[in-house]
Amino acid sequence: MTSATQLLASIEGVGRDPRRGGFSRHGFDRVELELREWFLAEAERRGLAVRGDRNGNLWAWWGEPGPGAIVTGSHLDSVPGGGAFDGPLGVVSALSAVDMLRERGFTPAKPLAVVVFAEEEGGRFGVPCLGSRLLSGAIDPDTARRLADPDGVTLADAVTAAGLDPARLGRDDDVLATIGTFVELHVEQGRGLVDLGAPVAVASSILAHGRWRFRFTGEGNHAGATLLGDRHDPMVPAAEMVLAARIAAADVEDARATVGRLVPNPGGTNVIASSVDVWLDARAPDDAATRRVLEKIRTMASDAVHREGCVLTVTEESYGDTVHFEPGLRDRIAAALGGIPVLPTGAGHDAGVLAAHVPTAMLFVRNPTGVSHAPEEYAEPADCESGVTALAAVLGQLAG
Repeated sequence: MTSATQLLASIEGVGRDPRRGGFSRHGFDRVELELREWFLAEAERRGLAVRGDRNGNLWAWWGEPGPGAIVTGSHLDSVPGGGAFDGPLGVVSALSAVDMLRERGFTPAKPLAVVVFAEEEGGRFGVPCLGSRLLSGAIDPDTARRLADPDGVTLADAVTAAGLDPARLGRDDDVLATIGTFVELHVEQGRGLVDLGAPVAVASSILAHGRWRFRFTGEGNHAGATLLGDRHDPMVPAAEMVLAARIAAADVEDARATVGRLVPNPGGTNVIASSVDVWLDARAPDDAATRRVLEKIRTMASDAVHREGCVLTVTEESYGDTVHFEPGLRDRIAAALGGIPVLPTGAGHDAGVLAAHVPTAMLFVRNPTGVSHAPEEYAEPADCESGVTALAAVLGQLAG
């Protein structure tokens, strides 16, 4: 049996980001394609038959593919400068759990698959869980094909370069129909398990969350020659909008609002920008609360735009309502694992997208720092192995 930490170590040199620290692995780029080849090799080493679907997701099958399959896995891409565990831990744990089950002489009575979903983080094309959204029909394929990365490469271009047909992107009922139950293991993105003193938990829910682009348009001009009173500087309302995000989220219980990306055009030090794009990530316990946060930010940004004589446009790039994982499956898993804790999460996952279509569950592995989406993200080897043991037990029960 190859441990999860050994498998993680085998890819620790792939996609390191010397500028940001951590890893930058984005959907269908050179690094992510290298990780796909690694996954193919590991699956073939285990005698698993790998099939790619038309949306770029990879499926490694133990048994003949068919309806009622028990599916596990996660993703291999990352946010810019992300940690080593978000995504890959779920993939390597699935492979290691297959090893563990085989060592015990287990043979699944149902088809069992390990899946790698494409572009889960949205780090390249801006929409999270893109592979599972396309698979399930949660995003219009024409919209998806037009998505472009910061270099102007569209998703259609990227999948073509990867050997896929962009015309075939979209809902895949044949693949979706094979999934009987999906269980995703993930490093916890928070401190819940640290505070509880437990290595593994099962998920209860995912906060409602979305991403919006605020575009502030003004008048580009000379930084030295333009008097303050003559300016229509979009950076000023953009800056006020960043502060508005904190203020708005603080007014709604358990809400979060974040600006992690801001791009001025043309971006010169001695130039008043002509436009500024600001991306907002907002999350709250339910749809109504999330929308309240968004509307307060929009209102405050609109007021700032009016004062500066600029124009604001707001575009919703992705949205997911609150996800409540199937209670019967959740409780069955918690009981089978000795009554492990049940935790909500503020992070989005492919499991949350699929939950609208198939019974879905998640396992979390303790993160001692609580830090995620950053190089400091971590899980102790012993906790990783506890996660593998838990996942193997769940897969054995569901597929037995």
